[in-house]
Amino acid sequence: MTGELSPIDKAKFVAAKRAAAFVEDGMRVGLGTGSTAAWLVRCLGERVREEGLSFKGVPTSTRTADLAREVGIEVITLEEARWLDLTIDGADEFDGELNLIKGGGGALLQEKIVATASDQMVVIADAAKEVETLGAFPLPVEVIRFGWTATQALLEEALVSMDVMNRDSTLRMNGDTPYLTDEGNFILDLHLTRIGDPRQMALILNQIPGIVENGLFIDICDRVVIGYADGRVETRDINAGTVEEHRMEFAEGDNLFRDI
Repeated sequence: MTGELSPIDKAKFVAAKRAAAFVEDGMRVGLGTGSTAAWLVRCLGERVREEGLSFKGVPTSTRTADLAREVGIEVITLEEARWLDLTIDGADEFDGELNLIKGGGGALLQEKIVATASDQMVVIADAAKEVETLGAFPLPVEVIRFGWTATQALLEEALVSMDVMNRDSTLRMNGDTPYLTDEGNFILDLHLTRIGDPRQMALILNQIPGIVENGLFIDICDRVVIGYADGRVETRDINAGTVEEHRMEFAEGDNLFRDI
């Protein structure tokens, strides 16, 4: 029952349900990774079953691929799709210009490749993800395993010249062993507190040998769909400069979803 959901899960659910309405028959759609994206995949699966919606999904992780197949979505690779009409994904933070921090779920590399291979990127989030300045959420940086400590040292040296509040970095762990991405890489989480110039940081980080990709998504997101626990949904379009509000109704049996 939807009434059993926490306020944060209700907000994620209504944002996902609203964004699922953007998908049309015949589309090729990038499917994000993480707790909010999991709600989206379930909502789309419901549309496939109940409305006969037909589209092809390109998942950004093995977790999302498994869930998409489970709910009846046709899954293809990005190589098969070649280009996407739309990508819908969550975010760990977003600012007023719709710049993002992503990668809390560990899939930032595939997420960025898929998002940039799309005509549009839509982010779904609860209101708590909006910030004035990016950086409170640790910034993930994917690095190859070979020489990762040298890469970390170069990264921390580069941070000295950047407009950040803190410069600590930690290797992401999975229990007692380092966390591995789908590509077999490590992730360094940068605890910066505040990023004064995200655009500059994104450019500098990817020039450091050993860094594969960073979790700053700059000028990639076109729309953000913000959910609230009372069912309100706000959609902001950065290109059109518009803000729309809707109210999503909770129905019996809506709680058909689980996180991945």
